Amino acid sequence: MVNIEELKEFGLNITEDMKDGKVVIDIYTTWCGPCRFLSPILEKLKEEGLIKLLKVDLDENRPLGEHFQVTAIPTLLFFHNGKLVDGIIEVQGQPLVRNGMMTGAAGEDILKNILAKI
Repeated sequence: MVNIEELKEFGLNITEDMKDGKVVIDIYTTWCGPCRFLSPILEKLKEEGLIKLLKVDLDENRPLGEHFQVTAIPTLLFFHNGKLVDGIIEVQGQPLVRNGMMTGAAGEDILKNILAKI
């Protein structure tokens, strides 16, 4: 299981407060349309205090993408209390998060549903 502290080796600014609560790492690129759709939703969830958010441009951090075997963007990584979420999270019968990773954009309601299950 991945500990959020390990991501420092990829140059991520992991702060002390990211060891507690829910952290979402948004792996995106500037040219990705679904990434641009997802970004304001994640920012809103952050402003509401539901998550701590860390954004990583895949074009600038290929080693992180390779480590998590990112094959599509956006990809979200979900951490709870410093650990990558384990198992599968389903929303409306669909497995959306597998071992802490979700690929593709989702709306605010779906993301809130995922966060409630973490």
